[in-house]
Amino acid sequence: MVDFDEALNILENKARRAILKRLAKEPHYPLQLSELLEISQQAVVKHLRVLEEVGFVESEKVPSVKGGPPKKMYTVNQSFSLRLDLGPNLFRAEHRTMPKGGPIRLSSNLPEDLDSVVDNIGTRRRLPLVEAMSMLSDMDKALERIDEQRDAIIALHQQVMQKVAPYIDESSETYEERQLAHAMLNHPRRPLDLDLFSQGLRIQSMDAELMMDGLRERLLRDFASNTGSLVAAREGTPLPWWLAR
Repeated sequence: MVDFDEALNILENKARRAILKRLAKEPHYPLQLSELLEISQQAVVKHLRVLEEVGFVESEKVPSVKGGPPKKMYTVNQSFSLRLDLGPNLFRAEHRTMPKGGPIRLSSNLPEDLDSVVDNIGTRRRLPLVEAMSMLSDMDKALERIDEQRDAIIALHQQVMQKVAPYIDESSETYEERQLAHAMLNHPRRPLDLDLFSQGLRIQSMDAELMMDGLRERLLRDFASNTGSLVAAREGTPLPWWLAR
């Protein structure tokens, strides 16, 4: 499975995107793509080879309807989404694989207003064109609402980062300390890989651990100051990872 950078590197080519757009609708063979896209068949074959090597497409030989040699047909083989959010105090790059499973399995993660769609497609193998258009229209509306909500959350996320930036500047003495704070903010729900962080900044792991100890102490002081509480719990009680010593 390719990651975000690999996928972006492959998809930056306009011809490959055009090929994938055609293949997503139905299988094609190279000569068809060459004629439709007005690209040489040699170039099409070269692009298809790249796409097949990374698993974006797959091919199979099918008999020719005119009695000639078998033709190599290509179809899309992966389902994923690339997301990039960029702005002041904002950089989020994600490669997300689409969930697998039928309507019933997916239903737990779908908005309630799509229950009727789940019920309808879960009981039949084919759909009339007019009914499919109605369902897709409902899903487009749901996606628009979700996109609007996501945009608002991302904008709020950006504002939080802007508000905390002065604190990071004031409480950090070095560039490396600021980068450590930002790395923690980028993934607040899971422990930071200090070895990977150290490699990225080309510093010693021991130096990163010392900076992390200092940052933990500031977090503990902030926690106690903001809540007016002491951090206390029985042994074995799970705490936020940044409270763990």
